[in-house]
Amino acid sequence: MNKRKTGGEAEAKAVRFLCDNGVKILKRNFYTRGGEVDIIGLHDGYVVFFEVKFRTDDRCGDPAEAVDSYKKRHIVYAAKYYLYKKHYPVETPVRFDVIAITGDNYNWIKNAFECC
Repeated sequence: MNKRKTGGEAEAKAVRFLCDNGVKILKRNFYTRGGEVDIIGLHDGYVVFFEVKFRTDDRCGDPAEAVDSYKKRHIVYAAKYYLYKKHYPVETPVRFDVIAITGDNYNWIKNAFECC
């Protein structure tokens, strides 16, 4: 199994799902030295940083459980850098969401974790 290909397909599914649910996509796969964000979008007045996790089934648990403190720290680092690089004001409302995909089921966890 090619994990990069599978991950890319899951992210493409997530983008379609998010667009269908009113999210304006700003960027996909934003990389920095210290972290990466799968999808960045605008939703309900927030700049939202999305982490996408995919599992073919639930035998290994909920995909959202894979977003541990290490991963969160790296997402937050990349998010802060993105906001700085794009000249967003400090008071910009920000949210960190997880899109957990199990097979064909989507679970959008809004405000999955806090920034700091």
